Amino acid sequence: MKKWLYGAVCTFGLLTTANANAAACGKVSIADMNWNSATLIAHIDKFILKHGYGCDAELVPGDTMPTGTSMVEKGEPDVAPEFWTSNFKAALAKGVEEKRLRVVGDALVDGGEEGFWVPDYMVKKDASLATIQGVMANVKLFKHPEDPDKSAFMSCPAGWGCQVTNGNIYRALEMENAGFDLVDPGSGAALAGSIAKAYERGEAWFGYYWAPTAVLGKYKMVKVDVGVTDADHFANCLTQAECADPKPSMYPPSPVKTLTTEEFAKNNPAATAYLSKRGYKNANMNELLAWMEEEQADGEIAMEHFLKTQEATWGAWVPADVAAKVKKALSNL
Repeated sequence: MKKWLYGAVCTFGLLTTANANAAACGKVSIADMNWNSATLIAHIDKFILKHGYGCDAELVPGDTMPTGTSMVEKGEPDVAPEFWTSNFKAALAKGVEEKRLRVVGDALVDGGEEGFWVPDYMVKKDASLATIQGVMANVKLFKHPEDPDKSAFMSCPAGWGCQVTNGNIYRALEMENAGFDLVDPGSGAALAGSIAKAYERGEAWFGYYWAPTAVLGKYKMVKVDVGVTDADHFANCLTQAECADPKPSMYPPSPVKTLTTEEFAKNNPAATAYLSKRGYKNANMNELLAWMEEEQADGEIAMEHFLKTQEATWGAWVPADVAAKVKKALSNL
């Protein structure tokens, strides 16, 4: 009888602790942004918070500006897993100062990555092509898609912010004098298609792209070194249409953070510790996005693929007992 009573008390204690942990976490709303990397991270966070930390986690539709504004003004959603902060600097700083928001970690540890790229097979043949000096010295390699007597630098479609920036860097580097024509691809799909076409034919290509993306996961590219990164000049001149005296600069990394409301962070230290520790490298995310595209997978399917195939990655973000709970839940999928 004593053994039975002891076992019952222990069992009751464990259940009470588990229920208390779930109650302490409570409902958690997670912004599900409308692009693949963000929806993948959101689904992963939901699964780990739900099964590893006992949260009643749910996804809600989101986008950068409306989600950030709602978190500041209304305290919801609780978590924005992948938040590009560049266009929300002032409001984010105010939200943090007023203790409405907390920046808990890096969603993308390398930051959002933009720049000028060439295929890696070109650099393997000539290492100088990893530098802007090498590219400009070999301008004739990069044939214009419509005129083989010209050379092409593939820029951004009209209306994209990077079109202005690329145009200013093009002027700063005097690329026209070197023989490059600044090419508007017409659309994002056409820009991606130009990389695919060149890569599949083993041809030269030089132009703008960004990460993380499925394109850079599928096609291995090398970012061209311009030689200097001047974040102040980049922000204050190169991104402006009226930049009168552009100077060369690489694109600085774009901060991509994980935000929570201050209330969530204070009330859920264990869950916040997970969000603070987890983060994705662009090379890994590029591969995941390429897999999503090839498999036509949504965020939920990609989440299951990631958790089942990359346990060493996500297992380092959580304590052993949490990892065990997540693995048990995965086994039931």
